[in-house]
Amino acid sequence: MNTFQFPNPRTTHAKERSIQRFLELVPGTLTWFTFISMITLSFLLPLWVAVFVIIFDIYWIFRTIFISSYSIMAYRALKRGEKIDWWSRCQNIVQPKSYADQLRMRVGDIRNALKRGDISLYNRYVAFREKKELLRYIRSIDELVSNNVSVMDWKKVIHVVMFPTANEGPEIIEPAIQAVAESNFPNEQVIILLATEENESEKKRIQKVEYLRSKFDGTFRNFLVTTHAVTEGEMKCKASNATYAAKELQKHLDREGIGYDRVIFSNFDCDTVCHQQYFAALTYAFITDPKRLQRAYQPLPMYNNNLWDTNAFVRIIVLSSSFWHMFQSTRREMVTFSSHSESFDTLVKVGFWPVNMISEDSIIYWKGYAYFHGDYEVKVIPLPVSLDAVLAPTYVRTIVNQYKQKRRWAYGIENFPVIMRFLWRDASVSFFKKIKVTFEMLEGHHSWATAPFILALLGWMPLIFGGYEFNQSVIAHNLPFVTRQLMSLAMFGLVISVSLSFLLLPPKPKKYSRWRYVNMVFQWILVPFTAPFLGALPAVDSQTRLLFGKYFGSFWVTEKIRKQ
Repeated sequence: MNTFQFPNPRTTHAKERSIQRFLELVPGTLTWFTFISMITLSFLLPLWVAVFVIIFDIYWIFRTIFISSYSIMAYRALKRGEKIDWWSRCQNIVQPKSYADQLRMRVGDIRNALKRGDISLYNRYVAFREKKELLRYIRSIDELVSNNVSVMDWKKVIHVVMFPTANEGPEIIEPAIQAVAESNFPNEQVIILLATEENESEKKRIQKVEYLRSKFDGTFRNFLVTTHAVTEGEMKCKASNATYAAKELQKHLDREGIGYDRVIFSNFDCDTVCHQQYFAALTYAFITDPKRLQRAYQPLPMYNNNLWDTNAFVRIIVLSSSFWHMFQSTRREMVTFSSHSESFDTLVKVGFWPVNMISEDSIIYWKGYAYFHGDYEVKVIPLPVSLDAVLAPTYVRTIVNQYKQKRRWAYGIENFPVIMRFLWRDASVSFFKKIKVTFEMLEGHHSWATAPFILALLGWMPLIFGGYEFNQSVIAHNLPFVTRQLMSLAMFGLVISVSLSFLLLPPKPKKYSRWRYVNMVFQWILVPFTAPFLGALPAVDSQTRLLFGKYFGSFWVTEKIRKQ
């Protein structure tokens, strides 16, 4: 019997409820304390605030350079990952020593070719890059051999790909399932799990299910469909639907005699179009990791499905999100987001997703972290998955929906109280790790909510409210100049963002002229508006709701449409 217990955010136990409520106050209190202090002190101690603004600007420059540099590293890793033949690696790695020997022979052939003088400069460059990649890979295989890692046979792996759907039409879901069907991993080892909701129109739901079933009949090992009805104690949310579907899958696996420890469960958004090699790369990462059950697996989310169709405000937001997740992919502290994968055995052990929380993608990581007492990590799969950017029938509604989606993402701060409740009671987790997790969660959400407002608005408060005496001081005269110069240096990050945005752009649809590229450049002048009002304000909104106990009662489902 599973004895693992994860803190309940809606606990009725008096002491636990008091601790939960106190922790819910912390993020919003810090954010509003920052805002109120900067405004108040701009009246009382404008000089101090001015010095703080200059120091903060300098800090932000270094942060921008740091993030931009690592984003470039992540982009290079992404491009390298797309060039690797993951399927070949899956098939050959079962015998790592003999595979390494084969690769060394290939390296020898390349070296001999490079010694000849009849090879063109371009082919010499290609051969050199191949040799470099092979040597890097051989080192990783040698590490497997030296550590005596038992590589799992890829033929034993079963992939389950879940697509939770609330009211999306088949035109949204079909391309996502089609991408799985067209991946270079055998479909006979793939189960599709379509998780529908009972509160959707029955006629619409049945038509959708029948169409998708008939479309993919015989394509996969199984095509399972579940219909979730919200019960007492549950929220109307993606997590409760996912938990119900996973429990139904568990029954199916038991009937089929399939061990949970060889099932990789991918929780995809219903619009997630995976890279052709994703499941091969995921399989490789799984079978070569001795701690495969203590890993979550995260591809890089890109909002490319309809990026050309949506408006400039939304493009800025989703491209910034992609850059952020690219940066996060370079860090060991990365947390799962949106579409990701993990061992089904681990999901069973942690009791699946909490059914009374909005945030399901990151909280499942923290349940794994709690179950394994901190010995749980996200392993990056260096391949993209493509999702829909926000798009609604009208321009204004699209912007409103983008705000609501960003607010839902920012509501991940609801994780903070429950994480702190298990983390600080677990003696197996080191004190350093506890401090690090606490700081990173608070600093991340606090910066999300406050930094754009400090840079765009609050930094000017001393000049506005500082009074005559302060405005005659040297620092007051120099504050605008210093701030402009520092922000000019910070433009380095914007240049990197614009460059990466073009490198990551999907092919332009034929219905748009080349002038559309001009829009893709000039859209970045909107950053001073989008950063505070479509980036930071949703985070302030979410933290304030948690501060006053005005919890979301249900999961807001992003409206999804496709332009023909």
